[in-house]
Amino acid sequence: MLAAQLKNYLAEAKIQASEIQQQQLLAFVSLLDKWNKAYNLTSVRDPQQMLIRHIMDSLVVSPFLQGQRFIDVGTGPGLPGIPLAILNPDKQFVLLDSLGKRIRFQRQVQIELKLNNISSVESRVEDYQPQVLFDGVLSRAFASISDMLSWCAHLPKATGAFYALKGQLDGNELAEIPAEYCVQQQHQLLVPQLQEQRHLLIITSRN
Repeated sequence: MLAAQLKNYLAEAKIQASEIQQQQLLAFVSLLDKWNKAYNLTSVRDPQQMLIRHIMDSLVVSPFLQGQRFIDVGTGPGLPGIPLAILNPDKQFVLLDSLGKRIRFQRQVQIELKLNNISSVESRVEDYQPQVLFDGVLSRAFASISDMLSWCAHLPKATGAFYALKGQLDGNELAEIPAEYCVQQQHQLLVPQLQEQRHLLIITSRN
């Protein structure tokens, strides 16, 4: 049943995923459901809702990713990083979170799904000093935009961008974006079966 639903959602969102990728996405939902009972990784309890609120909510960002190397800040159980990594095996994703149980879950997913393009880091974002900077910094329900830009300013390359996944856009929050940054692109994301607003803001430095 979940497999048929995933196929329909992917078609509706016009996202291409191979049979193997679809199996990996379903296996991720299965692992998340299993671990969630013991470790409380997400407030979403129903696998059908996970498919909509976690998998598809992450995948709709994929067409907008520019570059090869991304960091998912405050990733939780690996969202949106793991679904995006499954869909983009040619791109590398660092999954950053400060909670050990989330990192342990991500590493189990990496082993079971044989994902060689993710690496998990247990750290607060302000303490993490990468050896190589990123093309994109992803954040989903992590912080206000101004906080994200402040805490993550050391992560992107000079040509890199911030990808802020938001629900409803807040005019006050947009007004607080520091002057040295500009919103390059703003997209309304359509998530199949989700009756809530979703937006992606792509933000770059003016320098």
